[in-house]
Amino acid sequence: MPKMKSNSGAKKRFKFTSSGKIKRAKAFANHMLECKSPQRKRNLRGTTVSAEADQKRIRRMLPYA
Repeated sequence: MPKMKSNSGAKKRFKFTSSGKIKRAKAFANHMLECKSPQRKRNLRGTTVSAEADQKRIRRMLPYA
């Protein structure tokens, strides 16, 4: 059986923790930043764990992760 292809966009956007959860960057931090409060921009830094509802879809895009 041939190898499955990983989704190239998903490879760049998601990483896995050692326990198998999926890390992702937070959205809404790229433009129109002057109208967002400093606290809101601060909270958008860094990574977070993706939602349970999305994990199945992400794992299907990254079969070898």
